[in-house]
This record gives sequence, C-alpha cells and structure tokens, in this order.
Amino acid sequence: MEAQLFDVGLAEAAVLGVIALVIFGDKLPTYAQQAGRALRQLRQMAQSAQNDLKEGLGPEFRDFDPRDLNPKSFVRKHLFEGENDPLGLKDLDRELNDSPYASASERKLGADERPPFDAEAT
Repeated sequence: MEAQLFDVGLAEAAVLGVIALVIFGDKLPTYAQQAGRALRQLRQMAQSAQNDLKEGLGPEFRDFDPRDLNPKSFVRKHLFEGENDPLGLKDLDRELNDSPYASASERKLGADERPPFDAEAT
C-alpha cells in the first residue's frame, strides 16, 4: 500500500513537486525559507502565549498544561492515571475487558482480532 498524506499518494506528491519546480523555479528555496521562518515565528508566539498564561495564573498553577483543558485528557489524567482511583474505574475496566460475556464493542480487541463489521450500516 502506498503512503498517503492528505489523501495524496507518493506518486501524486512527486508530480506536484515537479510542477512546483517548473512554476516557481529558482524562487522555490526562497519560498521554503519564508515558510520555515513563518512556522518558527508561529511556534514562538504559541510558546510565548503559553508562558504568559502560566505567569498570569501564578505559582500555584506552575504545573498547568493547556492540554488538560481537553475533557478527555482531564478525565484520563484524574481518574485513570496514578494511584488515585476513588471510583474503582480501573478494576471495572479490567473486569469488562476480561469478561467472556462482553460484546466486541465493550472489550478491547486483541492484536489478531478484527472489529465487528455491519455491511448494512455502510
């Protein structure tokens, strides 16, 4: 199978590269340099905004990570990681996955198992 990025195969990417060389010619390195500079500035701006946010929140939030604002990350961090499991969710998850009565949608699939497929749903 051919590697794809943005639904563009390797052969199509090569053709696009050749077309870019023909159209832009000797200006292509300059454009690539400008794009790299713009990307570096964007990263610096994002890091600066994150540092400003941490500084504004104060020392009690020094371990703050903006990714923790994502509800999925928040739940995973506070309920499923570390020793803190007040609701016993780790044991419940383990029991559900090990149960012989669990349906394929309720348990994790093994390495050689395929997910269920409903031909009428597609």
